[in-house]
Amino acid sequence: MKINLSGHHVDVTESIKEHIHEKFSKIATHFPTLISLDIILSYEHHKHNIEIRTTYEGGRMSVSANDSVMYPAIATGVKKLDAALKHRKGLLKANLHSKPVTTAPEIAHEKVQEMNLN
Repeated sequence: MKINLSGHHVDVTESIKEHIHEKFSKIATHFPTLISLDIILSYEHHKHNIEIRTTYEGGRMSVSANDSVMYPAIATGVKKLDAALKHRKGLLKANLHSKPVTTAPEIAHEKVQEMNLN
């Protein structure tokens, strides 16, 4: 999985890159068809923000998180992305299964005809 990492008012150091690759390795193993992630780290109004964008199975996904400290913001973003990907995967799997059709049984019509309703 390719990770495009950029910073806005944040210096992206090697330790931040390593931390992000470590956190997203779990997502890469659970969702092998995930090709790339676009991650933007920013610092505004005394808050560290992370915005993650990706495309998974034809659906565009975007999550964001913020915290006063950068590393918890990254962890929250990873959790939100994992939840969004699981939700999308569940929707795709639910469409593969046949849905039960609810119809009135034919016997019910016959029983009503047999009843003496006079």
